[in-house]
Amino acid sequence: MATLFSSDGAEVVQRALAAKEPSGRTPAEALAEFYELERAAAFVTASGFCRVALQFPDELLADSAAVAAKMEAQTGSKMYILGDTSYGSCCVDEVAAEHVGAEAVVHYGPACLSPCRKLPVLHVFGRQPLDTERCVGAFRELYPDRRSHVVVLSDVVYAHALGELEQLLGPEYPHVIFSRLASAGAPDCPQGPGLVRQFGRLVAVAAPRGLQDYAVFYVGAEGLALANFMLSWNRCPFSSFDPATGRGRHESLGGNRALLRRLYLVERARDARVVGILVGTLGVAGYLSVLEHLRGALRRAGKRSYTLAMGKLSPAKLANFPEVDVFVLVACPQNSLLDSRDFYRPVVTPYELELACNPAREWSSLYVTDFRDLLPGGCAHVGFPETVPGDGDVPDVSLITGELRAAGLSSSPAPSSSSALACRNPALALAKISPAASFLESRSWRGLEQQLGQTPVTKAVPGRRGIAIAYEDEASG
Repeated sequence: MATLFSSDGAEVVQRALAAKEPSGRTPAEALAEFYELERAAAFVTASGFCRVALQFPDELLADSAAVAAKMEAQTGSKMYILGDTSYGSCCVDEVAAEHVGAEAVVHYGPACLSPCRKLPVLHVFGRQPLDTERCVGAFRELYPDRRSHVVVLSDVVYAHALGELEQLLGPEYPHVIFSRLASAGAPDCPQGPGLVRQFGRLVAVAAPRGLQDYAVFYVGAEGLALANFMLSWNRCPFSSFDPATGRGRHESLGGNRALLRRLYLVERARDARVVGILVGTLGVAGYLSVLEHLRGALRRAGKRSYTLAMGKLSPAKLANFPEVDVFVLVACPQNSLLDSRDFYRPVVTPYELELACNPAREWSSLYVTDFRDLLPGGCAHVGFPETVPGDGDVPDVSLITGELRAAGLSSSPAPSSSSALACRNPALALAKISPAASFLESRSWRGLEQQLGQTPVTKAVPGRRGIAIAYEDEASG
């Protein structure tokens, strides 16, 4: 873990940057097909957009200039390339688009399909090649029973091939259901009898108990998208087909381990006294509402909170806030499942924080990664219970430290850290205090000290010359 917090910078200086192109195509005639230039140009011209932002992930930046030039030639509109996104590349970077005054965004590459707040968006996932014959063969090996109830999902870059898979598997497997990409904007909740919407996919389920009667077959590589589905539908057995290796396998065991890890993080959140709310998105609709919702939940639970906006997260950034016991990340469903093993403090999701703060919410098979479902009106919203006047705090024992902790709820919101007052000198005045200031006073080292009158006065002498990674008096290499 030490290398995450300090480094001599040699790795960064010597790193070779090389943009990689999607496999199975050439930058000539296949460029228009892979990036669906005709559909993107129709989206721009139909609405009369004059300034459009084209957002590319790092692996597709090599083609960004060529795509922008062809889009300008076909539409006559001004195109702006967005490369280094403020947060995850799967989210639409509305903030960067607004900096150039863009009227719409064309998002290229894998996407989480989270709804945006302001700008109209067209998603172009990129048609990655899929060997459908090998995929069908892997499916038959994993599900030899032709009466199996299976839901077929895919990564968005392989969604174009689901129609062909349905033609090959449909006649053999009458109970196999293929998902469809749903329009963005609506919450990921059931939409009527037998319809399930999750992470931008729409599934029409015909079994009496819904998804619990189905297995799930996922087409795509192992990653955050698959982890999201496995946590959300943790009662369903999962299997997957990796197009890169051409192999299929069962995935249920990894999901159980992940659930145990998330349950441990809930206990860490229950023990926390100071919580840092990390703003991991500025474009997903409803993020301001969930920030206020989390602040209210923390006040009801008697915990202090700080709101931090720092772009892409890293262990070094979060290590600057040692007074924070646990962080909660407000981001899209894919980016919210952050593996915080290398971080100084654990990072939880809004759902896990609610499990720690709201006694009315219990751990169950329903795992929520979309924070919009937790808001009032959402399909997973659970309100706080009403406190009974005169009842004391309920004693609770931490499963991690073994110490007693108070689990009672406050009937009125606790004062924020900026309004907490303490009487330091009754003869003088009241002074403001905060958990951060109290933590600083308890530290043995508080930064550079002035030591006025204790340091002898000396003449100025020449200092070191060079840059931070290689001073002149240091040995090279």
